Amino acid sequence: MQKLCCIILILLLNCVTFSQTSTINRQQFFLDDRLIEVSLTTDIKKLRTEKQVPAYQPANIVMRFSDTAVIKEEIRVQPRGEFRKLSCDIASLMLNFKNPNSPKLSDLKKLKLVGGCRSSAADEELLLKEYLIYKIFNFLTNISFRTRLLHITYKDSKEKIKPYTQYAFLIEDIKDVCTRNNCVEPNKSTFKLGPTNRQHTTLLCMFQYMVGNTDWSLPNFHNIKMIVPKSDTFAPSYIVPYDFDYTGFVDAHYALPQEQFGTTSIKERVYRGPPRNAEEVQQVIDIFKEKRARIMFYINSFPLLNVKAKKGIISYLEDFYDTIENKKSMRSTFNTR
Repeated sequence: MQKLCCIILILLLNCVTFSQTSTINRQQFFLDDRLIEVSLTTDIKKLRTEKQVPAYQPANIVMRFSDTAVIKEEIRVQPRGEFRKLSCDIASLMLNFKNPNSPKLSDLKKLKLVGGCRSSAADEELLLKEYLIYKIFNFLTNISFRTRLLHITYKDSKEKIKPYTQYAFLIEDIKDVCTRNNCVEPNKSTFKLGPTNRQHTTLLCMFQYMVGNTDWSLPNFHNIKMIVPKSDTFAPSYIVPYDFDYTGFVDAHYALPQEQFGTTSIKERVYRGPPRNAEEVQQVIDIFKEKRARIMFYINSFPLLNVKAKKGIISYLEDFYDTIENKKSMRSTFNTR
């Protein structure tokens, strides 16, 4: 019995040692839904005062994946995001893990960090709602950005600003979206918008309608990425959306309706998709119907939002489902031929 206990103890110690010394694989990193406790230490004042002319600055990061798996390394960070740099205490950040002093995290390369605009509970709620939008689109299609939720404590390396903690999330790099879908990102300098995959474009446009997003544009490549099949780079491209804080789903206090669409509230939906025949629209609607139970369950069981916030989201989505259940509303809303 004593010998057996010793063997088990050795195996456990080996597991701990492996988890603490192994490098992070970025594909696996975004497959895991578990929350990561993070501490980020850098010159906070510099992040705030020099965000208009962003440049990388050194930072120390501690990532606690479990009680035993902790990685402490040096990385670099810089502010990003036009609105965030103008209006937020700390702008959204780009985390650069590709550093000789971060051997375990270096495979993550460069990742966008989305955090709350300020440290209030209200701003944190908006952040968590936006995170849910990414998860919903993951349920609908694999051609989407995956995310990883963090509980992050910001610490000032100069110790002049009090630490504060909030939720944030990392966004997968577009190159990994391409890898998962056997695609490549076209050359930006030579790429001209041509035909897009019909079904995926219809799904994307209906999804943007579902969450109440008008803050995107296909002709201007605004808040979208384009990818093309690796086997045929002249084939119709796929649209990968991001940045959902200006949606009716999130209902941020700073989001204003866009005059060109004639809306008076950010919660008003506008369908911006191309005309499709009834069969094409119905095929995509069937996907939304099939995923309905999973979407609603995920929202209702999401532990980080209060009941009132979740009820508001569910009500907003139910209104979308009422539209696609009604054939007359479906035809008039989605430009059905």
